[in-house]
Amino acid sequence: ERFASPGKGSGLRSRRRVRPGELLYRAEPFAYVVTKEQLGGVCERCLRRNEHLHRCSQCKVAKYCGKSCQKEAWLDHKQECRCLKSVEPNFPPDSVRLAGRIVFKLLRQSVCLSERLYSFSDLQSNTEQLSEEMKDGLRHLAQTLQLYLKMEIQDASHLPPVIDFFQIFTKVWSCDSAVEN
Repeated sequence: ERFASPGKGSGLRSRRRVRPGELLYRAEPFAYVVTKEQLGGVCERCLRRNEHLHRCSQCKVAKYCGKSCQKEAWLDHKQECRCLKSVEPNFPPDSVRLAGRIVFKLLRQSVCLSERLYSFSDLQSNTEQLSEEMKDGLRHLAQTLQLYLKMEIQDASHLPPVIDFFQIFTKVWSCDSAVEN
């Protein structure tokens, strides 16, 4: 069950005894990217290692096990593909690619099984706990994201309020730092 944890956000707890190692929940992530270091070594869809991957004929960045993985990934990759082509020969940081996929998913109002527990809007940004230096770094990433998405989103001011580039980075950073701690 979900529960509020004052000062820490929300949490999950089991309402029954759990055995060590027992799987409690499994779902596709809301959004993910293959890191720059792993590109070309794993399928962008299923994340399996494979030496004989087929690359996207458009962006030439994304690689897949085969046609089925490529078709399954197309909804998430289609807009990203155009953005990757538009910034060639530059390549965006992993965090910018991830934030881009989050934006596209939010715009599609796509529902993911993982959102049965939490939706992206449920995540807290904890902006007030960030140093000014960290905020400046995240603002820079938000500007980089805006440039990266220019091919798909010409005017970010017309986006729904839920899609705030800076807030997306604060939420992703908060999740990442919580997992590391």
